[in-house]
Amino acid sequence: MQNHWIVDLTFDEDESRTTCTAALSGFSAPGARGTGTARRNPADEADSTVGEELAAARACDDLARQLIGHAARGVESHTHTPAQLSF
Repeated sequence: MQNHWIVDLTFDEDESRTTCTAALSGFSAPGARGTGTARRNPADEADSTVGEELAAARACDDLARQLIGHAARGVESHTHTPAQLSF
């Protein structure tokens, strides 16, 4: 059986901050949603690409940690012992 999950990255920006939401969807996907924020130092030149990349990385990291937790709970429900998962 082949499964396919999609991560959709959505950005919201203002003068000094970029926020990203990483939403997971697909058949049997847990529907998790991660968020990440990047803040520009006022002394730095504005560059939306850098803010988007950093906010996206942080949102994906948040999403990954949620998926590890979800997987750990699944393992624990089968083994009835604490799971020791990491990435």
